[in-house]
Amino acid sequence: MAVDEESVMWVEKYRPKKLDEVVDLRDIVDSLKAFMKKPKSMPHLLLAGIPGTGKTTVALCIARELFGENWRTFTLELNASDERGIDTVRERVKDFSRYSRAAFGNVPFALIILDESDQMTGPAQTALRRIMETSSRTSRFILICNYSSKIIEPIQSRCAIFRFSKLDKKAMVEHLEFIAKKENVTISPKAAEMIVDYSEGDLRHAINALQTAAVFRSGIIDEKTVLQVIGEASPQQVQLMLNKALNGDFIEARKIMYDLIGSYGFSGSEIIRQMQRELLKLSYISPEEKAELTDIIGEYDFRLTQGANGDIQLSALLAQFAKVGKAKGETN
Repeated sequence: MAVDEESVMWVEKYRPKKLDEVVDLRDIVDSLKAFMKKPKSMPHLLLAGIPGTGKTTVALCIARELFGENWRTFTLELNASDERGIDTVRERVKDFSRYSRAAFGNVPFALIILDESDQMTGPAQTALRRIMETSSRTSRFILICNYSSKIIEPIQSRCAIFRFSKLDKKAMVEHLEFIAKKENVTISPKAAEMIVDYSEGDLRHAINALQTAAVFRSGIIDEKTVLQVIGEASPQQVQLMLNKALNGDFIEARKIMYDLIGSYGFSGSEIIRQMQRELLKLSYISPEEKAELTDIIGEYDFRLTQGANGDIQLSALLAQFAKVGKAKGETN
């Protein structure tokens, strides 16, 4: 049955089908394409890194390039966070991996993709290690995880490990502009950069924010739209608050803070996260002072995660900044 393209989320609609279409990640893509030239020698793979950087997309691209249009017939895809117990490994994975596919084409093995494999239990990982060992003639595994340290060493040693880091900012901006053009959406360069900064290297998050913003303003996306959609305060307001505090004007800084909380409804954690981001942009603060202030921010962020009152903790944080600023002024 045909799928209405308008009802498909842009994350899926623009998910790459081939390795050459993957955003950024050139070193990883080039290495994997070398494996594709001699698929019989392809090892098990472990794809590790932060969310939204293309790990699952790369795994599905490998499946398509190995098996073509019939890739689903030869691929078992499981989300290990949902099916993470030893029974799943013994039943579904073991059954799928035991039969040779040599008669069905040039690739003599099936492909098993285990997403979020770092959520698998210890006994399940131990059972998986044994299956990887005994079924190497009939199957290859692609394990996807956020933290490779949570995968037991015997599994890691059987895999070629690829580590995915934050995607290049410029490449992400270009990809968002490409999608916007395809969808007849007008987006300003600054708005695209704001979405990328907000997503912190997570392209999936960025594309979802782009689609939300496009719907919010009927195809016209500017900086104001992005701020409304992503739920963040104006960087100028946060910088003004920081400047007031660092200049010793605690009362004015606190007024801006209450305006952000009362008028715009931002939580303490959201404001602290933005304070950290804008602090690093202040050119008149030395690296040493930024390190000291970041340490202070970390302490108050921890207090908020423990359930402390947001108003009081943010006020105390600004008071600390005012003290640092005053001490700096006296030194100078």
